[in-house]
Amino acid sequence: MMTTDTQRPRPGAAILRTALRRNIGAMIAGTVLMGLYQAAETAFPIALGLIVEHTMQDRSLGSLGVSIGSLAVIITTVSLSWRFGMRVLQKANTTEAHRWRVQVAACGLQPVARDVDGLKSGEILTIATEDADQTADIIEVVPLLVSSLVAVVVAAVALSLADIRLGLLVIVGTVGILSILAVMSQRIGSSTQEQQAKVARAGAKVADLIIGLRPLHGFGGNHAAFDSYRRVSTDAKRQAITVARVNGAYAGTALALNAVLAAAVSLTAGWLAFGGQISIGELVMAVGLAQFIMEPLKMFSEMPKYVMIARASAERMALVLSAPPVTVPGPERPAPGGDLEVDGVRHGTLRGLKFTVAAGEFVAIAPYQPRAAADLVAVLAVNAAPPAYEGVVRLGGQELADLSVEAVREHLLVNPYDAEIFGGTLRTNIDPSGSSRTLPEAVEASMLTDVVALHRDGLDYAVRDRGANLSGGQRQRLSLARALAADTDVLVLHNPTTAVDAVTEQLIARNIAKLRRGRTTLVITSSPALLDAADRVLVLDEGVITAEDTHRNLLAGDEEYCLAVAR
Repeated sequence: MMTTDTQRPRPGAAILRTALRRNIGAMIAGTVLMGLYQAAETAFPIALGLIVEHTMQDRSLGSLGVSIGSLAVIITTVSLSWRFGMRVLQKANTTEAHRWRVQVAACGLQPVARDVDGLKSGEILTIATEDADQTADIIEVVPLLVSSLVAVVVAAVALSLADIRLGLLVIVGTVGILSILAVMSQRIGSSTQEQQAKVARAGAKVADLIIGLRPLHGFGGNHAAFDSYRRVSTDAKRQAITVARVNGAYAGTALALNAVLAAAVSLTAGWLAFGGQISIGELVMAVGLAQFIMEPLKMFSEMPKYVMIARASAERMALVLSAPPVTVPGPERPAPGGDLEVDGVRHGTLRGLKFTVAAGEFVAIAPYQPRAAADLVAVLAVNAAPPAYEGVVRLGGQELADLSVEAVREHLLVNPYDAEIFGGTLRTNIDPSGSSRTLPEAVEASMLTDVVALHRDGLDYAVRDRGANLSGGQRQRLSLARALAADTDVLVLHNPTTAVDAVTEQLIARNIAKLRRGRTTLVITSSPALLDAADRVLVLDEGVITAEDTHRNLLAGDEEYCLAVAR
C-alpha cells in the first residue's frame, strides 16, 4: 500500500483534473464557440484591410455591398458565439462549483469525523463556498486560454502573409510576455493561498464567537473576544492588501507589455509601409490587428493567474476531501433492543470505567466531576473514536469498533446538553426527516406543549437560527423532544433538564420513564427528579463507578451523594 506523499498524486491537482474531466463536453463546446468569437474578432481588422485594398482597386457599389455584408457576418458571429459560448461555460462552472460545495459539506456531515488537521467549522465553511467557486473557475479558464491562443495564432498568420517579420514579432512578443507573467503568477498563487487561510481563520473565529455569545456576555468577556477577532481580521486584511498589491503589479505589467507589443507591431507595419514593402491595405490590417490583439493578449496573459488561484483553492479543498477518517468503522450491526456495556474504558478523566445497562433498563449516572461526564459522552457518541481510548464499548453485544457508524447512529442516540437548535420551525427541529411516529408523545413528554400552545402556528412556529427567539429552557426542551422523537433502541441523555424549573423537571422525569419504558435509557445527570425516576443510579467519581443503588437508598446511606445531588 502506498502511503508516502511522493507515491500518490497531489490532491489539489487531482481535484482540478476531476473538474476538467467531467466537464469535457461543455469545455469542448465552449472552446469551439469562444475560439470562433476570437477568430471573428481578429478577422474584423483583416476584413477592413482587405476592403481598403480592394476598394482602392475596384471602386464599385457591388464591392461596397459585399464588404458591408462581410462585416455584418463577422459582427453577428462575434455576438452569437460570445453569447452562447459564455452561457455554456458559466453553466458548467456554476454546476461544478455546486458539486464541490455539496461534496465538502457531505464530508463535514459524515458520521465519522475526518482528521482535517485542526480546521474549524468556520474554515470548512469558507472552503465549501469561496474555494469551491474558485476551483470551478478552471472550467472557464482553459477554453478562454485556448480561444485567446486562437486569436494570437490567427493574427500572427495574417501578419505573416503581409510580412514574415510582423508575424514573428507577434509570436516572439507573446512568448516573452507569457514567460514574464508565469514567474509573477507563482507569487500570486502563494499569496492567495495564504490569504484564503487567514480569511478562513477569521470566519472560524466569528463562528466560535457566535456560538459562545451568551456565555461571553454573561461573564463580561465580549470585549476581549472582540479584540481577539479584530486581530485575526486585521491579519486577514493585511494579507488581502498584499494580494491586491501583487495582483495590481501583475495586471499593470501585463497591460504595459501588451501595449508595448501592440505599439511595436504598429510601428513596424508603419515603417514597412513607408518603405513600400507592404500595401496601404496591409498597413490598415496590421494597425487594426495591433489594437484588437490587445484583448486576447490581455485575456491570455491573465490565465496563469487564474490557474494559480484555482490550484490554491483546490489544495485547500483537498485538506477536507482527502483527509482520512479518524477511525475506519466495521461492517457489523448490533442486535435490536440490545444492552449497552462500557468495559474498562480509559479516556480523559475516565479510569477504567465499567458498567452495563441491560436492555429495556432506565439507568442514571450521577457524576461528581463534570469533566468525567463529558468524557463519557464523547466516547458513547463516537466523538472519541475507539482507537482514541483504552477499553471496549459494546452495543447489543457487539464492540463499537466492529460496527458501522450508520448502525451505531440508528441504534444509539447520544443527546448532548448543548445540542444545536436550527433555523426552521419547531416541527423541523423535532423531526428533521419528517418520519417520526412518536412526535406528539415526544412533545408531551418533554413538556414542550406550553411552547406549542403559546403560538398560533403551533409546531409550525418559526424558530430563528440557534433558537434565538426561544428561552434557555425552551431550547433545552426542544432538544429533548428531538431526542425522544427519534425513538432509538438506546438513548443517552446528558443533563437534559438543567435549564427548567423544579416542577417541570419532575414532570419531565416521569414522562421520560413512561415514554421509554421497555427501551434502554441512560441519563447522565445530577437532577434528583431524574435520578429518582431511574431503575438504579451509578455514582461516577474520579473516573470510576464507586456506588450503585436506587436514588432513595443512596440518599439514605451516602452522605457524599446527598451533598452532590441536593438542591
